Amino acid sequence: MIRVAIAEDQGMVLGALATLLALERDLQIVGRAADGVEAWSLVERSRPDVLVSDIEMPGLSGLDVAERIRAHAIPCRVLIVTTFARPGYLRRALEAGVQGYLLKDQPSEELAAAVRRVAQGQRVIAAELAEAAWSAPTPLSERERAALALAEQGRSNKEIAEALALSPGTVRNYLSEAAQKLGAANRVEAARIARANGWL
Repeated sequence: MIRVAIAEDQGMVLGALATLLALERDLQIVGRAADGVEAWSLVERSRPDVLVSDIEMPGLSGLDVAERIRAHAIPCRVLIVTTFARPGYLRRALEAGVQGYLLKDQPSEELAAAVRRVAQGQRVIAAELAEAAWSAPTPLSERERAALALAEQGRSNKEIAEALALSPGTVRNYLSEAAQKLGAANRVEAARIARANGWL
């Protein structure tokens, strides 16, 4: 029996995923989470074999949860099921230790098969994204990405500096570099471009 946890912030989708997977005799749903913080708590508490998770969720993203699972060496594999068909997201998912990445518009029968394959240690990636993932690497450094993500939330240079333990001048340089790399006129446009490409 494969023990599965599901994390999805849209209630209807969460229910549909749980119902779909519960129909499979070899899959047991051990919990549901409506946001990333709940998902992390659920993984810590229930230790599922596979976490089926969306990417964008309140609190923590699916990628944040995957990174925590890897950092804490919890024997749970992560299968991302998302609407984001962007190479940047897939690349970040793979870097976070995610074993599977499916799109929500794929046939439903592929989901249970993917859960089984991920549980066995295999990697499952939506075919249309697999090749593109490595042809579109992010131009941003980790620090630039972190600063830009906070700028996207409307934080000032001083607030970003405090959050990242940097000086305001260094933050300004990171944001300027990010904007330059992305051909953006300012931090707002840079964040929009990065988000559209799945780099944030």
